Amino acid sequence: MDRQEALISQLRIDRKNAPPRRRRWPWIGGFIAIAIGVFVALSGGRPVAVETAEARAAANEENASVLDASGYVTARRQATVSSKVTGKVREVLIEEGQKVEADQVVAYLDDTEAKTDEGLALARLNAAKTALGEIRATLADAERELVRQQDMAARKLSSQQALDAARTQVDALRARLTNAQAQIPVAERQLEATRNQLANMQVRAPFAGVVTVKAAQPGEMISPISAGGGFTRTGIGTIVDMDSLEVQVDVNEAYINRVTANQPVNVVLNAYPDWNIPASVIAIIPAADRTKATVKVRIAFAAKDARIVPDMGVRVSFLEERKPGAPKREGVWVPTRAIAGKDKDVAVFVVGADGKARRVAVVLGEKRDADQLVTKGLKGGEQVVLGPFDTLRDGVRVTTKKA
Repeated sequence: MDRQEALISQLRIDRKNAPPRRRRWPWIGGFIAIAIGVFVALSGGRPVAVETAEARAAANEENASVLDASGYVTARRQATVSSKVTGKVREVLIEEGQKVEADQVVAYLDDTEAKTDEGLALARLNAAKTALGEIRATLADAERELVRQQDMAARKLSSQQALDAARTQVDALRARLTNAQAQIPVAERQLEATRNQLANMQVRAPFAGVVTVKAAQPGEMISPISAGGGFTRTGIGTIVDMDSLEVQVDVNEAYINRVTANQPVNVVLNAYPDWNIPASVIAIIPAADRTKATVKVRIAFAAKDARIVPDMGVRVSFLEERKPGAPKREGVWVPTRAIAGKDKDVAVFVVGADGKARRVAVVLGEKRDADQLVTKGLKGGEQVVLGPFDTLRDGVRVTTKKA
């Protein structure tokens, strides 16, 4: 019996040196966690971040946008002010941002030589006037001598030679008098020219406006033409007439038929995105850019404002001017990005008051640039989802932000 028990004890398995068993629970637990996460996301437990925009009832918009474009603020009157002559800058009287009036002096050039020329021209005029007086006095004396010679010749007391000499003297003095009289206007014109040259030493503003660039400093040379390489300035500064500001946009030639003269326009500056500025079309430039396939359109602001400055970027909306008594447009405008699905499965996602996205089937109408008209399915005022749609399902809870 003891022998049998000894043999049975040898048949036992020694588990001390056995390899450890492979655990499957961690892998199964990870799979379960992922499944739970997907279930939570689809059940609305974890919110999905989306962009939204408001659906606009077409009947509430008197002037709907028919075309959107971008452009820049430009000035119709803008000038780089320069002198009429080449000279050295003595004093600059303007700074950037300063308002100037028409014909206001903005700079002085060195006028030393111009003043010298003026003094010389004035002296020549005075000398011409003095010479004219002298010739007149000499002529008067010669005329009296001629009368005496004629009287003496009549009484045979003087020779014919003396009479002829007196006549010649009078004729010569009269010719000198005519020449001296003609020299007076010449001297006056010369004096006027030198004074104009002196006036050109003052650089004046051609029109009222605001200084946007100050280009020269005292001591620099300035010239109305480019001279002296890079050492000579061609202007004192740049002046912009702020009352001449307008908007210029390039409209794709495929949509230029939507733009007409005097058409109302809504302008939004990139610097002030919440400020809607009323404007209107001035003109459509009758020429197309073949490289860009665009047509330039000029737009005028309805009112001036100091916040509008040249070269600002703008976004413009050309509005459809509806006539009084015309039937109201049916439907709702939404951004084209809000349309999900294709063909017969077209829909939009609407965010409800409970914070969940609800899929709504819609019927589409006309399309205008970035907007799509929905004729059935929406009433207006709803918050429609612009995306993303890859993780969005009907009934999913969402967090929203404005586009």
